[in-house]
Order: sequence, then C-alpha cells, then structure tokens
Amino acid sequence: MDVGRIIDTALKLIDEVGIQALTLRMLADALDSGTATLYRHFNGKDELLALVADRILGEVGIPPEELDSLSWREAVAAAAETFYDTLRRHPHAVPLLAAQVPVGPNGLRARERLITLLLSHGFSVGLAARTFTAIGHYVIGFAIQQHGPGTPRPEDQVQLRDYYHSLDPATYPATTAAADELTSVPLHEEFRFGLDLLVDGLEQARRKDS
Repeated sequence: MDVGRIIDTALKLIDEVGIQALTLRMLADALDSGTATLYRHFNGKDELLALVADRILGEVGIPPEELDSLSWREAVAAAAETFYDTLRRHPHAVPLLAAQVPVGPNGLRARERLITLLLSHGFSVGLAARTFTAIGHYVIGFAIQQHGPGTPRPEDQVQLRDYYHSLDPATYPATTAAADELTSVPLHEEFRFGLDLLVDGLEQARRKDS
C-alpha cells in the first residue's frame, strides 16, 4: 500500500475526529485494509503522527523564487501567514506541531529555506536560528489558542464583552473602557498585529547584532 495514501487518509481522519480519537483500526478500516498492513510501514501511531505532521508542513508552499524576491520582513511575514493559514485548515492536527520538532523532509526544507534567506540578509547564524524558532512558536501558539479544541465561539465573545461591561468601572476602569476592543478584533487582524510586533523586534535585534 502506498505510504502517501496512508498519511493522507490519517490526516483526513484527524481533521474529522481529532488526534486522540484516531486509532490504527479506524485508519485500516478507512483504507479497506488491516492493521497488520499498517505495521509493515510504521512502528506505531507515534511514527505515523510524525509523518502526518510533516505532511501538513508540505502544504506550507511558498516558491523559493518568490521568497528570494522579498525583503526579509516580507518573507518572514509571508511564511508565517502561509503557515498559519495551513494550520487553520487542520485545527485538530495543530497539537502535532506543538508536540515535536519537525525533522521530516518538509520540515527540514522549510527550516533550511528560511534560515538561508535570513543569513543572506545579514542575520547572524544564532539570530537566524532564534528567529525561525520564534516565528514558529508564535504561529503554532496562536493557532492552538484560537483554532484548537475548545476554541471560543462568536457568542462566547459576546458574553465576555457583556461581562466586561458589567464590571464596576471604578474598580476596573481600563477593562470596561476596552471591553469592545478586547472582544471584537478579527482574528486575522490580531494575528497580523502580533506578527508585526515580532518582526519589528527582530529588526531591532538584527541592528544590534550587526
């Protein structure tokens, strides 16, 4: 059986039922096969999940020539936004990227491309490595908080806004004044705001490092 088909089917099932609910028996049934066939390709579920994580990273596709035509700030922002959009398509699978350092071919390729780009723009090896890690942590952390299991629904935000407004303004003047802003900023704007702050900080670090 084709390994790529197994991984694609596993990701489809994770998108539907989540990581914890996925079993090798469920996967085998979806493939009209048996678990013995799966064990010919994988030592167990953990090895399979590592390959699924790398499969997800394979969707984060920015052509190298496109990255090379951008400034480092634009390239970092484009990579982060593409990564975030990919994770939004697979919210149940986001914990896979948080639980392990991706060392599959797609993960290695993405790491190599971005660090190489940063080095070409005058980043030191140390700062380029820390930049890659910081961007990855920001995107994964944001995705887990905003799109993982238990993500607040729009009606939850309305209730939270009403709760903030109900607080005693004498005790919580800043919170009551900011109640609408705290609960109404669109996710894509919130993500980009944090990303811009991070990139601005990296610019300062690059100047100090040079």
